[in-house]
Amino acid sequence: HARSRNYGLESEVYKLESVPLDFGDYHPLKPITVTESKTKKMNRKGSTSSTSSSSSSSVIDPLSSVLDGTDPLSLFAAAADPVTTTATMDSTRKKRDKDDSSAVGGDFEPWSSKRSEILARYTTTEKLSINLYMGSEKGKATTPGSAVSEKVRTRLEELDDLEEGSQKELLNLTQQDYMNRIEELNQSLKDAWSSDQKVKALKIVIQCSKLLSDTTVIQFYPSKFVLITDILDTFGKLVYERILSMCLDNRASLPDNFSPESVNDTAKETCLNWFFKIASIRELIPRFYVEAAILKCNKFLSKTGISECLPRLTSMIRGIGDPLVAVYARAYLCRVGMEVAPQLKESLNKNFFDFLLTFKQVHGDTVQNQLVVQCVEIPLYLTLYSPAIDWILQCIAYRAPEVLLTEMMERCRKLGNNALLLNSVMSAFRAEFIAARSMDFIGMIKECDESGFPKHLLFRSLGLNLALADPPENDRLQILNEAWKVITKLKNPQDYINCAEVWVEYTCRHFTKREVNTVLADVIKHMTPDRAFEDAYPQLQSIIQKVITYIHDFSLLFSVEKFLPFLDMFQKECVRVEVCKCIMEAFIKLILNALLHICKTMHDSVNALTLEDEKRMLAVLINGFVKMVSFGRDFEQQLSFYVEARSMFCNLEPVLVQLIHSVNQLAMETRKVMKGNHSRKTAAFVRACVAFCFITIPSLSSIFMRLNLYLHSGQVALANQCLSQADAFFKAAVSLVPEVPKMINIDGKMRPSDSFLLEFLCNFFSTLLVVPDHPEQGVLFLVRGLLNVIQDYTWEDNSDDKIRIYTNVLHLLSAMTQETYIYHVDKVDSNDTLYGGDSKFLAEINKLCETVIAQILDHLKTLGKEETLKRQSQLALYFFNTILAHGDLRNNKLNQLSVNLWNLAQKHGFADTKTMVKTLEYIKRRSKQPEMSHFTDLALRLPLQSRT
Repeated sequence: HARSRNYGLESEVYKLESVPLDFGDYHPLKPITVTESKTKKMNRKGSTSSTSSSSSSSVIDPLSSVLDGTDPLSLFAAAADPVTTTATMDSTRKKRDKDDSSAVGGDFEPWSSKRSEILARYTTTEKLSINLYMGSEKGKATTPGSAVSEKVRTRLEELDDLEEGSQKELLNLTQQDYMNRIEELNQSLKDAWSSDQKVKALKIVIQCSKLLSDTTVIQFYPSKFVLITDILDTFGKLVYERILSMCLDNRASLPDNFSPESVNDTAKETCLNWFFKIASIRELIPRFYVEAAILKCNKFLSKTGISECLPRLTSMIRGIGDPLVAVYARAYLCRVGMEVAPQLKESLNKNFFDFLLTFKQVHGDTVQNQLVVQCVEIPLYLTLYSPAIDWILQCIAYRAPEVLLTEMMERCRKLGNNALLLNSVMSAFRAEFIAARSMDFIGMIKECDESGFPKHLLFRSLGLNLALADPPENDRLQILNEAWKVITKLKNPQDYINCAEVWVEYTCRHFTKREVNTVLADVIKHMTPDRAFEDAYPQLQSIIQKVITYIHDFSLLFSVEKFLPFLDMFQKECVRVEVCKCIMEAFIKLILNALLHICKTMHDSVNALTLEDEKRMLAVLINGFVKMVSFGRDFEQQLSFYVEARSMFCNLEPVLVQLIHSVNQLAMETRKVMKGNHSRKTAAFVRACVAFCFITIPSLSSIFMRLNLYLHSGQVALANQCLSQADAFFKAAVSLVPEVPKMINIDGKMRPSDSFLLEFLCNFFSTLLVVPDHPEQGVLFLVRGLLNVIQDYTWEDNSDDKIRIYTNVLHLLSAMTQETYIYHVDKVDSNDTLYGGDSKFLAEINKLCETVIAQILDHLKTLGKEETLKRQSQLALYFFNTILAHGDLRNNKLNQLSVNLWNLAQKHGFADTKTMVKTLEYIKRRSKQPEMSHFTDLALRLPLQSRT
């Protein structure tokens, strides 16, 4: 019968009284001590109720005073707060979005990563125009009692208004004004949706979609596509979530792979209604885009809905006459298709092959006339296709077999080796596939028509692939010669350096210092005239980085004749310093490898005849080196270093111990950086750290070192929410306890191990309080397992440590019965949350308590002999104090047991009189507190006996 504890109240009652700060001698260089007194509200004589505002107002933050209490970030967060009002739907939405994004795997580059690059690249200084939807006032004054037919008629009229003057054209907008207007439309869409004006929301989306048919400022079209499709994506999510919310009924959420059969009729009818509305849109382009935006909603209607819609939407694009508008429509369909049905690759392939069939339109009279009117050259026009074609091919090439690349190359040949398509193919497919066909691609590049797309860009794309994968060894020199023939003929320094930067890495990887020297000399020759190097510092820095990455021998590096003249091109001071730092970092890394080799040499000198002092000294030196190695925030590199060090220094146990501590610290540093909220990547990294420790600990010979490291590593795993790994550590510790020997070697002397085991187990119990039970194991399976091990362990005959351990177990079990535990691990639900004070859980704890108490009482009986009476007295008083602190003494049996223990402690005159007197005074003081009146009766039943 454990007494109920209110840890918060106890902390308030027993904490030290806070003293207000006196700022009379305040000096800005003195450290400021913050005291908090507002939470303590105790009425004492002579005290006044004061607030904490007096202390806080004494120190004025100048930044806060300037802002007048209004933090712009807080205002922004407050403004965005209404979006997150529905908690249940939000959690479902986040989970579903996460699942959708993971459908194509983490190796697929998402559209969001390309968005900012497109907006930055495709800009214009020409004036733009936009049609804004102007909301109609018609039908807004309907009374609540109006008939349904009237409401339907009003909505139909609103839809008819769509193309009858309900829009306003804004002319002469700058690019920034245009982007602001689009953002306003996006916000208007959200506002209309949240105010239940679904027709207005649809009108906005249709108007935005129409903008994608306008190519009057053609060089801005890719950026316009990005901005408009953001609105379409927003609309698609709103419609999907609206229908999803109608499916919930009394369920918390639909399963991730729900079937149309689990969708109710109301949701299906609403979904069909949306598709019918969209089908009634007259113009092709808005009808296509809006239907593609809600493509995912087909899941509510039919299992085959998406697979049936994709071919139909692909065919619809054939009706778009402008090839640029059509290719971006295909890109959007691929984008939506990869999100909702990445397995339907056939539709994506058909989409691209349709594009190839119509690609000749690019050189048709209509397009040429349009380019003449807008004064746009054909090379610039072709670059507008790149984002769309690159994306389509990325979707097609994702995890595609090598045979698809062969088919694509054949189709490119049939189109006359079009440079634009060839460039996109090399960008989309895996580098290994491209590298294996390097000579084939070089042949196709040679046959390309250079008027539309420069050949040097094709060689640059090929070089990027060869930096990631190796071509056949026999072709390597020929590949370099063919590429450099084209690169060295480039007259424009910027074009030259952009290509040379890529191919320097290929040269360093596969050739000797002679070839590297030749390439560096050619770069110097091209970049020195007219000080062209001043505009190419980033590319020149990249070349230096690649050279020192692949040439590890610094004596060889500085023997390259053109290396120092190459450095002389860095004449800007800050850039020169950065390059020097880069070289020094590489040199330090080289030194690090050298020191690692030296430490390995010292370690390998250890053998069976090496003295312990010599081993200890070597371990101290190597540990000093290990602790000094830091890769900053590159935690993965740090862990790789520890793994390498473990394989090198496996014969020195102190070094392995240091490595385990360092890896645990690395895991906690990761947790600190992520503020406890691990991403998928950091969670996997932390598990790798935990695995390192779990594998390394068994190789240690010291049993107490293993026990403590199992416990420490388990605590680290628990703090990082690795629950199954933490259980594995704790189970390993429990199974290791029986192996603890009676005597252990401490600094060359044999000493009993009982005190060390007691210290470890008390620490272990403190951790077990917050460890949640495993769902597939019994209640308190770790505690039970540990008690069984303690029971079977052979203790010294003259030792009472087993009973002291049992008494500490009672402390643990008492804490486990509380409604809220005294401490928790952040983001880990302990048993107080899992069981919620369940009566069966409390009954299990009570059974364990009865068993443990019976063990303690049996041991006290065995100490009734004359030579053990003093131990009996000490243990009885120790057990009495445990019951006094943790037991509910309103229970008659427990109350009587405490009285018996008190009498037993004094029975034979071995009790310390001062201790007994102080204990009794403490009980009398406690009896005056609220809810402790039963201590008064207890004090009357506890007599004090003199030694006489």
